[in-house]
Amino acid sequence: MTRQTRRVLLGLSVVAVLVFALAAAIAGPARGTPAQGRWLAIDKARAVQAARRGAAIPRAIARKPQTLVPVVQPRPLLVPASTPYRRTGNATVALTFDDGPDPRWTPQVLALLRRYHVKATFCVIGVNARKYPGLVRRIVREGHTLCNHTMRHDEHLRHKPRAVILSDLRQTNAVITKASGGIRPRYFRAPGGNWSPGVVAAARSLDMASLGWQVDPRDWTKPPTGTIVARVRASTKPGSLVLMHDGGGDRSRSVRALRALLPGFVSKYRLIRL
Repeated sequence: MTRQTRRVLLGLSVVAVLVFALAAAIAGPARGTPAQGRWLAIDKARAVQAARRGAAIPRAIARKPQTLVPVVQPRPLLVPASTPYRRTGNATVALTFDDGPDPRWTPQVLALLRRYHVKATFCVIGVNARKYPGLVRRIVREGHTLCNHTMRHDEHLRHKPRAVILSDLRQTNAVITKASGGIRPRYFRAPGGNWSPGVVAAARSLDMASLGWQVDPRDWTKPPTGTIVARVRASTKPGSLVLMHDGGGDRSRSVRALRALLPGFVSKYRLIRL
């Protein structure tokens, strides 16, 4: 081999090494290296941002087994006050669903909300949250707000001593927080709308805003689907809080009414979670 040939081969080797190094830099480091950790940190940041703005966690992030998505406390729209809220306080409209989660009806409601890119507020009963924690986590994962609706839908809570009221609300909060993976309810709704100054004060002492409603189609009485739709359409206006149900019995009419209402609502109003 001549000296010139050796020089050519040496030059080619250097070029090959440089090409390999460049390709490795473009492709990124091997699995488990510190740089991968930085990419995962970016994914976590994206997950946090999505949760804070009320959006569902991006599917590409949620699928990554290495990504630990932190529980983020959503910022409530309404703050604790001395009276229950009946309106959103601006031009937005808030859909709320009571008495779940229910393994039959809640998934159907969630699917409809997801189809129309709508976020809502779910007032859940403690015993149901304990029984169906997966549904509570799904409500949170899909960007909706949780609300305390007492442990067992106690419509007579306002007549009980303050200590009993506080105990019920605290127990329900603990169950919902555990079921959701760390989200503590920032809202409370009295079953049946049976408010009293004592109930509102108890909720406020636990940093929860009391949530009433302006629009009640009385879907829990199971009227025809058309009646529910007509009542909601006639009463809803900018700023309305709308009451419907995803639990507490046969909610097939409520689900059908929601299916009929959402196409027009999303074009007419800005629908929000609280």
